[in-house]
Amino acid sequence: VQLQASGGGLVQPGGSLRLSCVASGSIFSIADMGWYRQAPGKQRELVARWASGGTTHYANSLLGRFTISRDSAKNTVYLQMNSLKPEDTAVYYCNAKVSVDGDYTDYWGQGTLVTVSS
Repeated sequence: VQLQASGGGLVQPGGSLRLSCVASGSIFSIADMGWYRQAPGKQRELVARWASGGTTHYANSLLGRFTISRDSAKNTVYLQMNSLKPEDTAVYYCNAKVSVDGDYTDYWGQGTLVTVSS
């Protein structure tokens, strides 16, 4: 199973970016999919998560600016990021709980760098 994240880059404060993450491989089913981020010198933190039942969870500080969505048919999760701030600069990682043979395992993507700077 592989998670491939894309969409990061350099953006000015106030700008927007849309991240995508596609899961591929011998996948039986996917439960949760989500995004985490890690800024320099800080711990990895939850950004947003989409559970298989459609429930979403966001970091409180990001509510209203970030929106997670999911295309289950494509095993893809998206993160729309608006009104970006310099403090949003981080490596963004996608995560998924994937079942290959009935048990679920956490998988991580390679990370995509988001830099918010003028």
